[in-house]
Amino acid sequence: MKLICIGRNYADHASELGNAVPAEPLFFLKPDSAVLPHRHPFYIPAWTNEVHHEVELLVRITRNGKSIAPEFAHRYFDEVSLGIDFTARDVQSALKAKGHPWEKAKGFDGSAVLSKKWLPKSSFAGGWEQTPFALKKNGEVVQSATAESMLFHVHDLISHVSKYMTLKMGDILFTGTPSGVGPVADGDVLEGFLDDQSMFRVQVHG
Repeated sequence: MKLICIGRNYADHASELGNAVPAEPLFFLKPDSAVLPHRHPFYIPAWTNEVHHEVELLVRITRNGKSIAPEFAHRYFDEVSLGIDFTARDVQSALKAKGHPWEKAKGFDGSAVLSKKWLPKSSFAGGWEQTPFALKKNGEVVQSATAESMLFHVHDLISHVSKYMTLKMGDILFTGTPSGVGPVADGDVLEGFLDDQSMFRVQVHG
């Protein structure tokens, strides 16, 4: 299983970090060791002073595919879910300034929260793209959006990534985060919601 993460897929998030809106999808990978075990707390690594939460809609690939056309991409996932891409922002900023890869800031142990719940696309009355998702920090909403606000539709993301690497059954696509990212601190509680349904709850320890 590989975790494929899309960067800058919401214009408001790109703007809040002072990044340009990309002309095509940007993606990077997290190793499977980045997955935070279910019901485990998230521990802020000792080597960073600024870890940010980034809530994201997830899709899980259900069949192998290479060079998938956008019009056929809907055949490659049946369910959606929610997760967090934890980012060591201070480390990432230093790496970006030097033109270096981001793996240290994005792929560390526990940096990927995956909900245990996967909801069929067909279960959303108004369509999964129109379904709101949100992240609450200590009971207050800090991030919220719908897939309609993405710069690149999930079908286009699947097509783009599969142009460069084969997608395999079980791979998970993090589709990008909306605005509202921010630091986490010891004692914070993060809870993700998809269509008002709680998808995960994570305790943060410093």
